[in-house]
Amino acid sequence: METRTTETRIDERIVVKVGDLTREDVDAIVNAANSALLGGGGVDGAIHRAGGPAIVAECREIRRTQHPHGLPTGEAVITTGGKLVARHVIHTVGPIYGQNGGRDAALLAACYVNSVALAAKHGLASIAFPAISTGVYGYPKPEAARVARAALAKALDEHAGIREVRLVFFAPEDAKTFVENA
Repeated sequence: METRTTETRIDERIVVKVGDLTREDVDAIVNAANSALLGGGGVDGAIHRAGGPAIVAECREIRRTQHPHGLPTGEAVITTGGKLVARHVIHTVGPIYGQNGGRDAALLAACYVNSVALAAKHGLASIAFPAISTGVYGYPKPEAARVARAALAKALDEHAGIREVRLVFFAPEDAKTFVENA
């Protein structure tokens, strides 16, 4: 059964769409990872399942060499895309809403800004994001949309080489919430 996708262009470089993030034909997709970087539920689990063992192997090496205590919230690292259409996966850890001493918005914005900067550093031109922290991490979707939109505007101003950012939502109502609040 084929999944129907819908798209809304926010500006010349940002597209909001409904679809399957793991099937996006972009240079990199962003994984809303946990700090362990070894897979989990939701988007994280779907990416690891679809991408195969090469992703987790690189994540283990990142844990061993760069982040032995886990990837800090708001930071980003890059791995292969494994079996995914996307060549790379950028892993970032979003904030658990309400547990960051009032720094939730800054940490969520850092996820977007640091992911775009990492893509640019690696010469990538297109990147697709999920709705970071809005699932089990409990970030209110309207507020997350405002933070993401502002962070992306800042990041894209700094990185002209990024030609397209896709915000990919599984549910049409989540895409609609983003468009209405961005």
